[in-house]
Amino acid sequence: MKNTFVLINGLPGNVAATMARAVVSDPRFQLIPVSLTGPDIREPSFQVGEIPVTLIKPDDRKTAVSKIRQQFSDFIAIDYTHPSAVNDNARFYVQHHIPFVMGTTGGDRNALESDVSRGNIPAVIAPNMAKQIVGFQAMMAFAADQFPNLFAGYSLEIKESHQQEKADTSGTAKAMVGYFNRLGVDFKPEQIQQIRDPEVQQTQWHIPEQYLSGHGWHTYTLTAPDGTAVFEFKHNINGRQIYVEGTLDAVLFLQKQMTAPMGSKRLFTMMDVLHPQGES
Repeated sequence: MKNTFVLINGLPGNVAATMARAVVSDPRFQLIPVSLTGPDIREPSFQVGEIPVTLIKPDDRKTAVSKIRQQFSDFIAIDYTHPSAVNDNARFYVQHHIPFVMGTTGGDRNALESDVSRGNIPAVIAPNMAKQIVGFQAMMAFAADQFPNLFAGYSLEIKESHQQEKADTSGTAKAMVGYFNRLGVDFKPEQIQQIRDPEVQQTQWHIPEQYLSGHGWHTYTLTAPDGTAVFEFKHNINGRQIYVEGTLDAVLFLQKQMTAPMGSKRLFTMMDVLHPQGES
């Protein structure tokens, strides 16, 4: 029985469309046939399987949400929109008491976290919804805490490749910079090499052609001052299924937060979703 109503915002974008198809095929969820979208979208609707989803532009979203609440009562929003819309969307969710999972990267992340923390609804916000990558980040955070300056003096090269339409630098790569800084490496987010050229991706990176429109390949290379030692970490993701699984886990986590006594914490990350204590 489908028991969690989900509002997926960002259609007809690729990630939002992938999420919508996954929700329709998963018996734990029910897709609300409406999606908040950008002002430049011309299509009035988007087909998800047999379900026509009405696309709502920003000027009409307040009225649309009011109607959705009358019909579906409690629901959770999944946001895979555009980096330029991150902060405005989050403020809208908070103002209208809509718990949400924010998978969109970019925007002012400090303002985003502040807006959610001051509100009264729970939200999961993460630059990466892939559980295994989040676990890798947790390992890096542990190393940074336990072995500060371990790589002092080393040089760092970060390369990240994503589909051509991804507008911003990878949020995961930016987060990794912080861990490497704590490990003693002098490196700034602006130094991240951002690859978006499909020809370069296919001929130099050898990314399979079918995944040029949806992938996330990251390589982090540490080199000793004299060049005698090199450490390299990488995570190469083809397609979007890994993000779908993590996002749906985040939705179920939020549902538990909604039914549990409301504590002081409003802002959650994928670390909370993964941690066993986050399930209580």
